[in-house]
Amino acid sequence: MLMPKKVKHRKWHKGRRRRRQAATAGTALGYGHFGLQAMTGAWVTSRQIEAARRAMTRELKRGGKLWIRIFPDKPVTMKGTQSTMGSGKGAVDHYVAVVRPGIVMFELDGVEETVARQAMLLASHKLPVRSRFLTRFK
Repeated sequence: MLMPKKVKHRKWHKGRRRRRQAATAGTALGYGHFGLQAMTGAWVTSRQIEAARRAMTRELKRGGKLWIRIFPDKPVTMKGTQSTMGSGKGAVDHYVAVVRPGIVMFELDGVEETVARQAMLLASHKLPVRSRFLTRFK
């Protein structure tokens, strides 16, 4: 599962406002010929990224090259279910990647377009964002 080796601050603020605004960087294909671009904003957990990666590599039959362009570096804290109100912030439970509209999340190369389209479709079912398929040739 993806998670940072070391973080400067263990617990972060939530930050709710900027997820709906369009991304300014990371919106174009940089590595492969095919990509999966987010159309809406959300927090994508490391488990969801891993599930999408597994779905794609299974569809590609371990062929081609896959780039994951998002990384879950934001810690999300949770308090225990039986704990009372107060007594501080909970412990870090998992990590998420903040995905904004327009970000290219995954890229593929070395496979045919039909195979890449099917792999990206399977991956998009695992993610909490609406997404679209990109090609370099247009």
